[in-house]
Amino acid sequence: MFTRRTLLSAAGAGAALAGSSFALPKLFEAEAAGVPLSPGVPAGVASIARLETLPGKKPLIKLADRAPNYEAPLDYFRTPITPNEEFFVRYHLSNIPEVDAKTYKIAVGGDGANGQATLTLDDLKAMPAYEVVAVNQCSGNRRGLSNPHVAGVEWGYGAMGCARWKGARLKDVLDKVGLKKEAIEVAFNGADGPVLDATPDFIKSLPVWKATDESTLVAYEMNGAPLPHFNGFPARLIAPGWTGTYWMKHLISVTALTKPQGGFWMNPAYRIPVGKFPVVAHFLSQENATSTPITEMVVNSLITSHADGAKVKAGKVTVSGLAWDAGYGIRSVEVSTDGGKTWSAASLGNDLGRYAFRPWSFELNAKRGNNTVMANATNAIGQTQTATLIWNPAGYHNNVMQSVTLVAG
Repeated sequence: MFTRRTLLSAAGAGAALAGSSFALPKLFEAEAAGVPLSPGVPAGVASIARLETLPGKKPLIKLADRAPNYEAPLDYFRTPITPNEEFFVRYHLSNIPEVDAKTYKIAVGGDGANGQATLTLDDLKAMPAYEVVAVNQCSGNRRGLSNPHVAGVEWGYGAMGCARWKGARLKDVLDKVGLKKEAIEVAFNGADGPVLDATPDFIKSLPVWKATDESTLVAYEMNGAPLPHFNGFPARLIAPGWTGTYWMKHLISVTALTKPQGGFWMNPAYRIPVGKFPVVAHFLSQENATSTPITEMVVNSLITSHADGAKVKAGKVTVSGLAWDAGYGIRSVEVSTDGGKTWSAASLGNDLGRYAFRPWSFELNAKRGNNTVMANATNAIGQTQTATLIWNPAGYHNNVMQSVTLVAG
């Protein structure tokens, strides 16, 4: 049986980076059946998923290695802050250089700026520092639970994490060059790149209003330490409330634009059908008649105290988990033990900020046999989770109410 102790015992079985690019990590020896995959992912995932340790990480679930995509096991979500070594890894491109902090630079400018500037890591650290506790969640988190299944990395529940990010406000970085009144977007590029020339570079943009929001940062610290290599060292973009596609790692350029950014990763990638989801924040300069860029996260929750099928003792059992949304704030979490017919309020834990994981707990009176527990979060503007998957071709925004069965004896 797979346990947290099994994970921690393998934490030192890492691998080294070769030269200045990503090297395959050493395989953590485990049969596919022992990998803690989320229930509902395609059957074929078990044949490729492995537990592996990247440099600076505890064992993560490898779903792809070129580019590296590693999911955090459920056990890593027992607390509202995800430790750096337990944070998931998500890349689109395979050429991931090790960036030297001493020579690191960010180019700032563009046709929507009044000037040009080059900032070093020391320049960033000399600017006023801000902190925000925020969830970084891959847009495709839970994609593997889509039914029917869709193409892409078949993530279960663990393509996310919550950290305390520290850095300079992007607004202050842009003030170094000044924005023209005609500027409508700000684009970003990172040091990672494609192996083949035919592969489009990963470039994203934000609307100016989001780029200049007080909480949007160029972060150089994660949970009080320098960013790990696989989470964007030396500096990355933090766009609280919005999905991880905008959180550019290894940031090397910030470009103000007077026209919409037209690259592949803005269109056709990372888009959802217009009107499909109840989101408030829209990226108007990138919208068209049928699709719109994915922007803010939908309200969601996760039961983290027990895996599906866990054995417990009959009687009082504390079921707990996490809830989060786009930053409107979690108003309540409710739990049902009768398939959604009736609901009872869970207790909310400490509020670490509107963009953070909000812990919750519920006291279950477990009867002998199977006990099914379902959780449903509601945010401060009344948005709630869905009982039925809102299917879309990319598998985005899966916030179906999760349920787990506890077997009491």
